[in-house]
Amino acid sequence: MTFEQLAIFVAVAEREHLTRAAASINLTPSAVSATIRNIEQHYGVELFHRIGRRIELTDAGRIFLDEARKLLARSRAVELVLSELGGMQRGSLSVFASQTIASYWLPQRLMQFHSAYPGIELTLTIGNTRTVADAVISGEADLGFVEGELDEPALAASVVAHDELVVVVGPSHPWAGKALLSPEDIRHARWVMREVGSGTRSVFEETLTLIGIDPATLDVVLVLPSNEAILSALLGGCCAAAVSRLAAEQYFSSGRLCEVDLQGPAREFRLLKHKERHASKAAMKLVEICHEGRP
Repeated sequence: MTFEQLAIFVAVAEREHLTRAAASINLTPSAVSATIRNIEQHYGVELFHRIGRRIELTDAGRIFLDEARKLLARSRAVELVLSELGGMQRGSLSVFASQTIASYWLPQRLMQFHSAYPGIELTLTIGNTRTVADAVISGEADLGFVEGELDEPALAASVVAHDELVVVVGPSHPWAGKALLSPEDIRHARWVMREVGSGTRSVFEETLTLIGIDPATLDVVLVLPSNEAILSALLGGCCAAAVSRLAAEQYFSSGRLCEVDLQGPAREFRLLKHKERHASKAAMKLVEICHEGRP
């Protein structure tokens, strides 16, 4: 049975009059009569008593009318949901991002999106670059944001912002106030590092390789899972770390930590989408916001 047949039955049942029902739904009386007759014959159920020129609902017709109304109401509710989804009034968006982006760059963009589309439920999950990429590949994330390059054939990546790594030390560290580090300085220092798989560590190790230093030769005394933990550890003054300038800026401005120029290449913040999975309207709107003002 089609929804059109249901609508015709309800129109007739509510008016108990073929001509008035036909006029209310812009059909001819003969078309309405044929539809009712086809339903009754197909299911072997008499829905109306024909009494002269009048029609009345049978007991079966009254039971069916209640169910038909519920189904049509549900159909209208489904249409409303689709309309709201298409108009960005409802929906959800799952975003995964590496820590630096999630903590310092992305929140303003998410607030801008929420202000424009308050009916869309946003969720942000923080992980390292590998975690983010895997979430986009599996479909757990609609969009992902990572630092640096990523070799994943299933993903399309676009640059949305630039950042730079800086070497950070405590005020009592011998490098405090030092203008530039030599390769020997780097080799003989004690380092606090992010975990393997993080974008910050990957970019730092790539920078070391460019200046002729094997990352495996560094004296890494501590591996920590967040920028905040690393910066807090550096307050003790005996170690150095490479972190995002965005993450360390407030420590520099307050004088709690000092910056040493690494002279490494700028790193890129990249937005990840699955190449084959359809992106929702909500996802594409966030993509637009993140690309606005891109250097």
